[in-house]
Amino acid sequence: MQFSNLQQHVLSGTYAPVFDKELTHTISLHPSFLGPQLRHHVTEKLYRDVEGTCTGRYGYIVTVLALQDFGMAKVIPGIGSAEFQVRYKAIVFRPFKGEVCDGAVSIVNKMGIFVDIGPLQVFVSQHLIPSDFEFEPNSNPPAYQSEDQKIEKDTRVRLKIVGTRVDATELFAIGTIKEDYLGVIQ
Repeated sequence: MQFSNLQQHVLSGTYAPVFDKELTHTISLHPSFLGPQLRHHVTEKLYRDVEGTCTGRYGYIVTVLALQDFGMAKVIPGIGSAEFQVRYKAIVFRPFKGEVCDGAVSIVNKMGIFVDIGPLQVFVSQHLIPSDFEFEPNSNPPAYQSEDQKIEKDTRVRLKIVGTRVDATELFAIGTIKEDYLGVIQ
């Protein structure tokens, strides 16, 4: 997954559909971590567990901003581990239908193009690409080409999300570049 790229977009101010959200997560720690460095161990485990993951409801967790609270622990009988319910603040990436986003083309084939927007891969069907673009299967690399523009791997494009589907741990999206002000970014 390309979270470092998305983190760079967020930090540089480049547009991405990101939100500041308060979330919860359950963390289990071995008894050897219980001691004066408890807060540090809980924070480190939180970063390892949640950064870079996708929740269907909130989207991709880009980065944890702050640990809000982790309250009292429950001891798990028989194991002795402590379980904490952690509240934290995070930046999440969640695109919605109708949003306009910038991304880089990762795959070009006769069915359409795949555009990477951070960790999300958006499919743009050939029917949602302007009709003046023709697929050139013999070009190397494969590309969609018009009189004055070319869409190939690593081309920067601006697209509009026309649909999303949410899975338990993944997001799927379909986009278009067939409207005004969308397409190849110079």
